[in-house]
Amino acid sequence: MTSIAPEVAEALAGGRPVVALESTIISHGLPRPRNLEVATQAQEAVREAGAVAATVAVVAGEARVGLDDEALREIAEREDVVKCGIRDLAPVAARGGYGGTTVAATAHLAARAGIRVFATGGIGGVHRDARETWDESADLDTLARVGIVVVCAGVKSILDVPATLERLETLNVTVLGYGTDRFPGFYLTDSGHPVPWRADTVEEIAGVLRVREGLGTEGSAVVVANPLPADEQLDPVLHDRVLAEGLIAAEAAGVSGKDVTPFLLDHLAAETHGASLEANVRLVLGNARLAAQIAIELT
Repeated sequence: MTSIAPEVAEALAGGRPVVALESTIISHGLPRPRNLEVATQAQEAVREAGAVAATVAVVAGEARVGLDDEALREIAEREDVVKCGIRDLAPVAARGGYGGTTVAATAHLAARAGIRVFATGGIGGVHRDARETWDESADLDTLARVGIVVVCAGVKSILDVPATLERLETLNVTVLGYGTDRFPGFYLTDSGHPVPWRADTVEEIAGVLRVREGLGTEGSAVVVANPLPADEQLDPVLHDRVLAEGLIAAEAAGVSGKDVTPFLLDHLAAETHGASLEANVRLVLGNARLAAQIAIELT
């Protein structure tokens, strides 16, 4: 069962703008107590822009769309919170557990609740060694069949960015670069790859979204790729050096498959002395604000 918070349910019933927010950044993406601070700031960013914030998570076996302060704190502070994709929702719920929802699980639950816009840091993608491991985020398949708008800063630069863009194309997921012709690389303003389409205003994004139903393309997601401003990104030279060192370190340590991504993220955070984490925070808040503006324009 999915529980929708009263504030969220009332907003949806009244046709008011709502923005979904994922919770793995709270449970797994940021260190304590920064994680709770950022979760609260993201909700406030949505509210200050004029929309209703709906953070999604599994709390005591209940999938919730919209968290009160107590539930948000539990997701931030409990030691037993599971990183919860769609396949994990039923087992976690059946056991009365707690889950921080990934992009895939958040998009799934938000769309079921009737929410049209979702903000996150970055979507998952194809991993660098996917030819050997078949390691590809479930986010991609979900975006192919859930017609939600996802505002993100692209994908993490530690992934195989060109392969991810190819998969999004194959899966018929529309990608719009917000004010840019370049696909952002999460910490970086420019991943080195172009976006297929550009939108320079919120009105232009909303225009794309409004015509989908008449074309029968509303069944898949629209990814709005919102880059960090150049002066807020992680220093590209530092990023490239630390990432290259991290890949070498991972190989030397025998780290492979799904363990490579968390290894590299920890390496980036340590070797940039937290600068990568702060870039993460900036892009999450920027995406929340933009998502709220899009949701308002669609009402």
